[in-house]
Amino acid sequence: MPRSNRPRRPVSGKGSVSGRAGAGKKGSREVPELDLERARAGIARRESAPDGEWMVRTMTARNAEKTYICPECSTAVPPGVAHLVVWKDDHLFGAAAGLAERRHWHTNCWMSRSYRYR
Repeated sequence: MPRSNRPRRPVSGKGSVSGRAGAGKKGSREVPELDLERARAGIARRESAPDGEWMVRTMTARNAEKTYICPECSTAVPPGVAHLVVWKDDHLFGAAAGLAERRHWHTNCWMSRSYRYR
């Protein structure tokens, strides 16, 4: 017996079967609002400073799973704390070497760092 392609009738007074009004119409669904912080969380941004070009990626508290040592203040960045992952973009031995030497910084330490030569 062939399958019927007719739309099903709504249950008495409850809209369509799927529970959404206009679910069968194309483009009738409401688009969720974009959360910019969540969208930018995994994308590295480039920052220029007197000490060179840096790539900076935000690590959310939900994604922070290990303990790291911040190079500025030499204290721990514990799991569950939002922080920054930073690496040198203009590394002497190339981008891959800069990425291999990435460090995890407290956000405040990165923003208030001194530009002294290390």
